[in-house]
Order: sequence, then structure tokens, then C-alpha cells
Amino acid sequence: MNGGPSGFNNTPVTRTVVIACALFTILFGIQGRSNKLGRSYQDIFNKLQIWKLVPSVFAFASTPELIFGIYLLYYFRVFERQIGSNKYSVFILFSAIVSLLLEVLAMKIVKDSSLHTLTSGPYGLIFASFVPFYLDIPVSTRFRVFSLQFSDKTFIYVAGLQLLFSSWKRSLLPGICGIVAGSLYRLNFLHIRRMKFPEFIASFFYRLSWPSMGSTSPATPARNTVGNMPSYAGRQVEGNYPAPFPSTVGPPEDSIATLESMGFDRDSARQALVHARNDVNAATNILLESQSN
Repeated sequence: MNGGPSGFNNTPVTRTVVIACALFTILFGIQGRSNKLGRSYQDIFNKLQIWKLVPSVFAFASTPELIFGIYLLYYFRVFERQIGSNKYSVFILFSAIVSLLLEVLAMKIVKDSSLHTLTSGPYGLIFASFVPFYLDIPVSTRFRVFSLQFSDKTFIYVAGLQLLFSSWKRSLLPGICGIVAGSLYRLNFLHIRRMKFPEFIASFFYRLSWPSMGSTSPATPARNTVGNMPSYAGRQVEGNYPAPFPSTVGPPEDSIATLESMGFDRDSARQALVHARNDVNAATNILLESQSN
């Protein structure tokens, strides 16, 4: 199991978020202000320090949290490839806002002094992403260690648990709120999964992000839906699509890897790419239609 092709190909929004997290964490760490970025009910509503919400969403409280957080954000870039940058931007905004509202409500209700200030960082986005990760990403390999069975997804769960309990209750609550936010998105609360930003948003992030980190042209962002990712082993691709063009060169490996990262079988992915003339979006549609037949 992997997150698809290496680098930030076709994931400009994820790339921008990762860069922002690294820069904010390093900047406030150098200034010695990392411990002051935690979200608190008193700062938001009593002192009206709304400005703290922006850095608190991106900056992690410590270097270990930054390492595990960026690792998870980088892996979850697969979801941006599936639904496209414009819909993924909505997912990020929805996760951040809903998890923040839930955190504030929990701090108001729960009478626990240790929860007066919550740890900073994009916990809402990261743990909201664990919902489609659990439900949609298939297990590709399994192995045993001392009679205990593990899968290739185990490493992602371990990194998530490490981040979830990094600050005990101060990080546990934001993580739970993020999972709830991801579940609401999954359930299409207020038809949120139909929403997407205009096309220029993706182009903006392509221009905003650093071009040297493995990005490709934003001409045709991937279009898929989180939740339609079963394995396609042994399934023949059907549909009224143009006949494959004659060529001695097979589909590019990065295109096959992109489809594999969405949960499709390698052979079916390769066959769909041949029928779609190496167009990843068209190949994705072919595979999805073969599922419904």
C-alpha cells in the first residue's frame, strides 16, 4: 500500500498545507511561542483572540508532532487525487470548521482543567481523513509478527495513534472531533460532498506552491468519489469507449500507480488505461462503470 506516485503530483492543496505546517511550526518554534498557540475557549470568546485560530490550525506544538503529522498529511494526499483539488479544498475547510466548533463546544461542556487549552495543529483534517482511509483504502498485504497479524495499513494507524496521544487529552479531543467531522462529511451532511470550489482554486494552489516538489499541470485534476474504491481483481473493463490505439509502449507506471492507490487492481488499471489512451480520469470512469455493471 502506498499513497500513489511519489511526490506531490496532482496534489497542490496538500503540498500547500504541508509547507504551511512546516513553516508555521518552525517559525513559532524559533520564537519560542509554540506553547502559546493552543486553542482555548477563553482566548476565542473572552479575549477575542481570533487571530490565533489561523496559526493554531497549521502549527504543531512540537517537532515529533510535526513529523508524524506531515507523514500522515503526505500519505492522505491520495484523497486529493481521488476527488480533485477543488472538492478536497471543501473537505479541508469543512473538517477544520466542524472540528473547531466541536472542540469549542466540548471545552464549554466538559469541566476539566486539562482541556482548557487544546494542542495546535491540523488535527481536524488529519483525523477526518482516517474515516475514508478506514472505509475505502483496501489492504494490499498482510503479515504476521509473533503470531499477531498486521497489514500494510497498520503503519498509518500507529502514526495516527502516536499523534492522537501526543499531548494526551489536549490532543485526544481534537482527534475525536476530527473523526466526527470526517464522519459527517462521509454521511454527506448538508450535501457537503456535492460542493466544490471553482476551478481557479486548483490553479491558484499550483501557482502558490513550490514548483520543484513533483507537481504536474493542473489541466485535468482527478475526478473520483471517496467511497468507491473496491478491489477490481480479475474484472474485465467494459463500456462504449474508443478502441485502444496501437502502441508498443504500455501505460506509464505513474498512471498505473495512481489507479492502484485508489484501490483498483493493477491488471484492470492497465487495461482501462489502454482503453482510455492513458487518460487517468477516463480510465477511472471506465473502472467505476465496470463496478456498476
